[in-house]
Amino acid sequence: MTALRPERDSGTAGDQGSSYGQPYGDSGAFGGGRYEESAVGEENRPPLLDDETVALRIPEPPAPRTTAGTGPIGGGPDGGGRAARRKAAKRRHGRRGAPRDQAPEEEAEQAPKAPLSRVEARRQARARKPGAAVVASRAIGEIFITTGVLMLLFVTYQLWWTNVRAHAQANQAASNLQDDWANGKRSPGSFEPGQGFALLHIPKLDVVVPIAEGISSKKVLDRGMVGHYAEDGLKTAMPDAEAGNFGLAGHRNTHGEPFRYINKLEPGDPIVVETQDKYFVYKMASILPVTSPSNVSVLDPVPKQSGFKGPGRYITLTTCTPEFTSKYRMIVWGKMVEERPRSKGKPDALVS
Repeated sequence: MTALRPERDSGTAGDQGSSYGQPYGDSGAFGGGRYEESAVGEENRPPLLDDETVALRIPEPPAPRTTAGTGPIGGGPDGGGRAARRKAAKRRHGRRGAPRDQAPEEEAEQAPKAPLSRVEARRQARARKPGAAVVASRAIGEIFITTGVLMLLFVTYQLWWTNVRAHAQANQAASNLQDDWANGKRSPGSFEPGQGFALLHIPKLDVVVPIAEGISSKKVLDRGMVGHYAEDGLKTAMPDAEAGNFGLAGHRNTHGEPFRYINKLEPGDPIVVETQDKYFVYKMASILPVTSPSNVSVLDPVPKQSGFKGPGRYITLTTCTPEFTSKYRMIVWGKMVEERPRSKGKPDALVS
């Protein structure tokens, strides 16, 4: 070895093997370890012996192969895999495609039945025939259904179709009246029942409807027009009269319902009557929400419940109340504030 080694002291035999007071066999200043071990290389050191390296060992058997989700091949809880299950199923159910044994009840049902005798056939026919109670209940049910359908059709006719038809008739009457005025046809001093002679404007309610002579339901009111009280006992003045009460009647519901919302009129709202020569402008004055149908005093020249104190030029609108009934009457009164010739154009109430 070429490495430097510390010199040995010539001490006693018990002190041999020590360097600078430390034995050679112990850890020293040069990293420890025995001198002999440091002198001999690691590659020349004989291998360590243990039990495993001395005796031969029998290799362990390899672990059985498995498939995903099926367990060990050829054994395990799955019982031999998919092929084994198919074979077991074939053994249980026989050959594939072979029909299963039919139950005794099914065989009995499929067996041909013996023909019935005449008595038995008649008995079964009578049993299948519905009884009197069943027939009566069916008839009553059909009557109720038919009645309900008819009532629905009637309501549809009253609330929808009568308005459609009345609006068409009233619009046609107004158009014919305006055409006659434009063509210069003079209206006579008196009018036939059902004949239109003026137009009623209620700007707040967006109402423009013809005024016809009389209050006949068939000839006037049901055709969507407003009727003038001109019959004996209920005859009222015309708009061009120097004094009097111009009375009008109209439907509140169905048949065009021109007076449906007159309850929304307020004092001062304009009501305009347009004739061939003039515009007559009224201002709403008062309302009587409910009164008896026999209270004809509302058509007097000076109605007592209107609030008017003396003769004048008034207008009265009458209709049914409450809605969809004819039990009572609603009354609206107005007072004339302007008479304007057509040659001067429309009044402010129809322009604004």
